[in-house]
Amino acid sequence: MTDFTSGFWGYFIATVSILGIAFCGYVLLTQMKVKLKKGEKAQVTGHKWDGDLEEYNNPLPGWWVGMFVLTIVFAIGYLWLYPGLVVMGNAKGWSQEGQHKEEVAKADAKYQALYDKYTAMPIEAVAKDPNANEMGKRLFQTYCVQCHGSDARGAKGFPNLTDNDWLYGGSPAKIEETLVKGRQGQMPAFGAAFGEEKVRDVANYVLKISGNAAFNDVRAARGAETYKQVCVACHGAEGKGNQDLGAPNLTDKIWLYGGSEATIVETVTNGRTNVMPAWKEFLGDGKVHLLSAYVYSLSQDKK
Repeated sequence: MTDFTSGFWGYFIATVSILGIAFCGYVLLTQMKVKLKKGEKAQVTGHKWDGDLEEYNNPLPGWWVGMFVLTIVFAIGYLWLYPGLVVMGNAKGWSQEGQHKEEVAKADAKYQALYDKYTAMPIEAVAKDPNANEMGKRLFQTYCVQCHGSDARGAKGFPNLTDNDWLYGGSPAKIEETLVKGRQGQMPAFGAAFGEEKVRDVANYVLKISGNAAFNDVRAARGAETYKQVCVACHGAEGKGNQDLGAPNLTDKIWLYGGSEATIVETVTNGRTNVMPAWKEFLGDGKVHLLSAYVYSLSQDKK
């Protein structure tokens, strides 16, 4: 609940919790007053359902009262031991974050020796170790499939990790660097600077150098001049990109967002921003090393 931006919710939950317990106690006390004298028979209350089903004013059975009391006692004890009231502390000093850190520390102590073993090995060697590769695969399925897919082939805006087309480089060192530091790709928006017609010209030039036959010769010729003046700074004179900048190769048929004229026009007009989170702080060196080796192994059979 500490993630809520307003302190109101903490007091709201505490109030509802306390009133709920108090109401349960009130219901229990009022219903315990119903008693039958010796020999007295229960009377109907006048409530009927389905014609013949009637409600009697029988006292609450003892087992029901006992369960109700235990429920109230349990609720009070829980709120005292754990932070159920949100706005107050708790006797155990428990928190979700604290429990998570404790569990992570226990797991690290248990498996650290194994992580240290693989961290001392080059990524290429780790990638060839079946046990390490299986560990890396499980890490990938836990943390990476949300963006790159269960088959690691990516999706629109998320790179395919099973081929040899890399925005920042596919060497073991570069893959680990990507996981450790994260990446932030930035394609500036040129729509306002170029105007609609010049954007379409550049898009047709890109179609031409990528080997796509669906381009307009006249527009491509005009687009070549704009490309040489502006786009060459990142994508290079031949359009083969620059891995130091994360600028993609425009001469192949591999596209992060799509290679149609409409999509290229959209990219040039509005720009693109893509973020790969940094994982070192969250996963630690050992897991990052294993994960890097697994990602590296995915593209090795494609060479």
